[in-house]
Amino acid sequence: MRRITKLLAGAALGLATIPSVALAQDAPAAQESADEIVVTARKREERLQDVPIAITAVTAETLEREQINSVREIAAYTPGLNITTDAVGRAFMSIRGVGTTLIDSVQPGVGIFVDGIYQTNTSYLNNPVVDVARIEVLRGPQGTLFGNNTLGGAINVITRAPTDEFAGRFSASYADPDDYQTVAGSLSGPIIEGVLRGRIAAAYHAHDGFSTNTLAGGNARPLENQSVNGTLVWDAPQNAQITLNAYYNSVEGSQTAYSSPSGPTDYVDDVQLNLNSIATYEYWGVNGRGEFDVSDSTRMTAVLAYDRKDGQTSGDGDFGPFDVIRVLDGRNDRETFTGELRFDTTWNDRLSTLIGVFANYATSTDTVYRTIFGAPQPVVPSTQTLTSQAIFATAFYDLSETLELSAGVRFDRQEADVDGTAGEYSAEEFQPRVTLTQRWSDNHMSYASIARGFRGGGANTPGGPLAFYQGDSVWTYELGDKFTNDDRTLTLNTAIYYNDYQHYIGQNSLTPTLQAVNLNTGDVVSYGVEVEGIWSPNDMFQLTGGLTYNHARITDDSEFEAVFPGGLATDLILFQPDWNFYITPTVTIPIGADNIVFNTTVSYKGERAGSSLDPNFQPQLESYYLVNANLAYEHGDYTIALWGTNLTDEQYYDSYLDRSLLAAFFGDASPLTHNLGITGDGRRVGVRVSARF
Repeated sequence: MRRITKLLAGAALGLATIPSVALAQDAPAAQESADEIVVTARKREERLQDVPIAITAVTAETLEREQINSVREIAAYTPGLNITTDAVGRAFMSIRGVGTTLIDSVQPGVGIFVDGIYQTNTSYLNNPVVDVARIEVLRGPQGTLFGNNTLGGAINVITRAPTDEFAGRFSASYADPDDYQTVAGSLSGPIIEGVLRGRIAAAYHAHDGFSTNTLAGGNARPLENQSVNGTLVWDAPQNAQITLNAYYNSVEGSQTAYSSPSGPTDYVDDVQLNLNSIATYEYWGVNGRGEFDVSDSTRMTAVLAYDRKDGQTSGDGDFGPFDVIRVLDGRNDRETFTGELRFDTTWNDRLSTLIGVFANYATSTDTVYRTIFGAPQPVVPSTQTLTSQAIFATAFYDLSETLELSAGVRFDRQEADVDGTAGEYSAEEFQPRVTLTQRWSDNHMSYASIARGFRGGGANTPGGPLAFYQGDSVWTYELGDKFTNDDRTLTLNTAIYYNDYQHYIGQNSLTPTLQAVNLNTGDVVSYGVEVEGIWSPNDMFQLTGGLTYNHARITDDSEFEAVFPGGLATDLILFQPDWNFYITPTVTIPIGADNIVFNTTVSYKGERAGSSLDPNFQPQLESYYLVNANLAYEHGDYTIALWGTNLTDEQYYDSYLDRSLLAAFFGDASPLTHNLGITGDGRRVGVRVSARF
């Protein structure tokens, strides 16, 4: 595989970069306008510019050109979305400062969906992106239609549907200095003409990373993933459609392979670990969707899904050269059953409704075989069971030809328990949403919305100071505007918002035995503004960009202090910057029937707080810029390109925890106590080839 990709590299000529992303733009297709993009943010197919929700849609062409291989990597190009990670099995994610999740035993505050099917934790963010048509990021609470755990928003990954005609795609990339490589392909077409069509796609990605284990040897933060998925669509009689999908993903990479910096401005790539900290996860699942006309005015959609995750980890538990703690075998197994039934009814020219029910059942078992100073520790499996049910309804009513009122509510019930913990956690919550939309013209609309979102709580492993923690919730007030000028050369979308957040689940803590304790912090307020736009004055030039100002602060940490006296050192939200932006100019030069396309993206993430358990000190991470670029030669359905990411070789921390984490176990004066950091990827320069047929 590596020889093949190096041959492709040697044969490639040219240079290419990341196209624009913010509003689902596909360069260089004569500057397709954002108002032509179709999304499913309200469980219906609608133009992006017609939906009264702040949405960014990232298309497949953008994912390929940006060398985006996992969902988490779209955060740099999505206003309000913040994702960091320290392991292939988890990610820290929030939208507008809402929904932060630090470990995958906590339910996500931003919901993750694949073709509308809910994924139960954040580990999916590190899974490979395979044969994706687009990724929709919905900002603000989406509980009314998408369910609980979407109080910050929702990420919906839409895969490509099988086609009526035979078609195929192939792409491959290679880059140095870390042997970065990707190969992907898909085939689609009819199996029985006019009745049954299918699609199959596969992808492989690997890289060595930029960190070496100088003690045990080898790459400290490598990544390898393999994916395959297949879809069958039966166009049944009576306008019915049945879709069956199956997938398999294998992901192997680093598991909290932290270095030992002297502080948050000491950028250390290499680690000194007694053994490489590596995790392997296998994901597989099957799902089915049926769409039927139950009357002339009502269409029913039924969804059933089964998903399974099997994880295995090993590594150095004290993150340093002294051989104190070893995780020899850590296991995490999760299986999830999901079902949803909804009815979309048009009552007349003015009124339509969407009504449905939802159920989810998930079990997760964790088992850790650990040694401390060479002594085996007791192995106590922990199994958590989570069940949730919901009923929801939304009505859409045209008050006039230009004014729409939509109002909906969802009732959720959730229960969680852990083996060995007395009692169980349960919650019953309402999630309403009201939106008023004024359409000034076919290309200009404004909206005002009020919505409540809720995330479920849960149980901690037995033996800690807190058996259960409650869910958190947010009320969001938002004003938005979506504008496209008459000649469709300019699209500008803006939103301002205010979030009133209660019982925030944020910074977790540790017991003296390094047992993680999830808990509520207290109250948070966040407010801000988002702007994203596309300017295409002619067929040769396009400018895309997005900017976010988000002021998110803890206003009350009394719930945290009640469990861990001393409270928090700062009112800042972990890893959440006040400012971020990106800008992408694209130049397309026609050469006969072919094109040369050059674009470059500059993205910025502002200062942010690192993690600390010290009630008197909070580390601050520096702001940074990333510069990516591509130059591509496009000949019909074939493309050859040279690309680069982080061209200035900027140094920054993707995750940082100060020495108070290890001090909780070893003591502040111990030589075993040190800071922990994971740096972002360095500069890569590579080649890419792709073809469609």
